[in-house]
Amino acid sequence: MKYRKVHITSLGCPKNLVDSEVMGALLSRSGYHVLPRDEEADIIVINTCAFILPAKEESIHEILKAAELRKGKEKARYLVVTGCLPQRYGNTLEQELPEVDLFLGVGEIPNIVSHLDRLTARGPQGHRSVIGNPSFLMDATYQRLLSTPFHTAYLKIAEGCSHRCSYCIIPSLRGNARSRKIDDILTEAEILARGGVKEIIITAQDTTAYGRDLKKGKSSLSDLLKNLSLIQGIEWIRLLYTNPVGITENLLATMRDEEKICNYIDMPIQHIDNGILKAMNRKGESSLIRRTIERVRATIPHVTLRTSLIVGFPGETPTIFKRLIAFIREVRFDHLGVFTYSREESTKAASFSSQVPEKQKEFRRHVLMSEQASVSLAINRSLIGSTQEVLIEGKSASSEFPLRGRCRRQAPDIDGITFVKGGNVVAGDIISCTIVAADLYDIYAERIVS
Repeated sequence: MKYRKVHITSLGCPKNLVDSEVMGALLSRSGYHVLPRDEEADIIVINTCAFILPAKEESIHEILKAAELRKGKEKARYLVVTGCLPQRYGNTLEQELPEVDLFLGVGEIPNIVSHLDRLTARGPQGHRSVIGNPSFLMDATYQRLLSTPFHTAYLKIAEGCSHRCSYCIIPSLRGNARSRKIDDILTEAEILARGGVKEIIITAQDTTAYGRDLKKGKSSLSDLLKNLSLIQGIEWIRLLYTNPVGITENLLATMRDEEKICNYIDMPIQHIDNGILKAMNRKGESSLIRRTIERVRATIPHVTLRTSLIVGFPGETPTIFKRLIAFIREVRFDHLGVFTYSREESTKAASFSSQVPEKQKEFRRHVLMSEQASVSLAINRSLIGSTQEVLIEGKSASSEFPLRGRCRRQAPDIDGITFVKGGNVVAGDIISCTIVAADLYDIYAERIVS
């Protein structure tokens, strides 16, 4: 059959990546050939993000780039756009992007094969979008064509979000929070482990909200982590997207006591000023955030804390911003991401007065990142002489440190790299190393040979 070579471009967060991997496996099992390069594909599928303006711009850029690739070629005959961009903007994209043959919302992930079968058999039809309700919740019966290194995989434990932050569009794109059952998650984790995965990275819109919608059986995040720790072959478990309101004493004790769980918490707080937090409709005041950070550090020795902040939210005055700077200096997060507020239509915050000019937003982001740079450098240098486990990911371009990997302090793609010298190891090995040097983002290590 013609037109069976597919390339999938996945944009946005790890949660979106899991969706792309599910579609890849469905297509592969149905006789499509999923290729790593778009130049060789008959069909290009772009799984988009539409959370904030930069994400939408990246999605549009990739769509137009793929459309250009099609011109004058036999390859790349069809262009399909899936995910949050179609879900958000629906049928209007048909007029704005005539280059696209088919738009599919987030609920159409399990139907990707039938959609492509119809497209390749009959060509684009008059109505080129299928949106529907965002009701899809994957389970362990869906295989995944992993696009991460073979030794690392994301594990999506829930879909959607029931919070109503005033700046966020996610609940309308993905629906309310829906947790997978614990046994189903464990089944998928066992499948991943049998495939050689050593590091599981837990992801959801809010991982600490896991299980609140389930009525029967053990359903807390702590219970899930304990059971995941029992799976043979899994050596590291990493936790992303935790909400400070949901970080309980039980969860912290589990993280402390279970050796496989990395002493690493990604805890987006968005801001520290009570007025801004209230306007954002974030649960928990400044005092709760501070107490949570203190509890985390008191309970888990040598914990690595990552957070993200939004600057330039409506009503953020210079005085309020100075408080945020002081907080960053005081708390000293190991890793920090800063985003400028994006005024998104259909959100409550879009109608707020006291909008901050774009230049001020960018300036404030620059200031915070500069403050964090000095903190990060000092923390990384403090690691010199310590022993760290390192998961080897492959070769580097350095002759002195020819291997690259990550220690437990580093999540993939966002927290820097550990460069290693010492032979007789391959990708997927976890080795003990001594940290010998550090810079702003990366650390350098020497393998300990016993």
